[in-house]
Amino acid sequence: RGLTLGVRGLVFDAQGRVFLIKHSYVAGWHLPGGGVEPGETLLTALGRELREEGNIELIGAPALHGVYFNRRSSRRDHVALYVVRAFRQSAPPQPNSEIIAHGFFAPASLPEGTGNATRARIAEVLENRPAAEIW
Repeated sequence: RGLTLGVRGLVFDAQGRVFLIKHSYVAGWHLPGGGVEPGETLLTALGRELREEGNIELIGAPALHGVYFNRRSSRRDHVALYVVRAFRQSAPPQPNSEIIAHGFFAPASLPEGTGNATRARIAEVLENRPAAEIW
């Protein structure tokens, strides 16, 4: 009955490109992330999700950009968005049953199917705007 929490990572590489994933079970391109498991901190959940979905290992502290109400998921769902610039990716992730595609994309040429919320979060960060309340 309580609040549900999720995390997303806005991962920028050295060229300023953003990492996006495509799920097998939902249309479009999205920021990597997922739910926070019982007993996990937000940062632990972020690290786990980035490893699982992008083979991305945090090597520096990510910056919390904002916490959003995600009313599309439920009336209690909130998402913490972290900006990640210090990371290592030893190899590109292999597509699997959950993540069918991934890549780093220039913000000015995001792939077709990138959702409005994802585009809005990227623009907020790049334009140094405060986080909106709604995902």
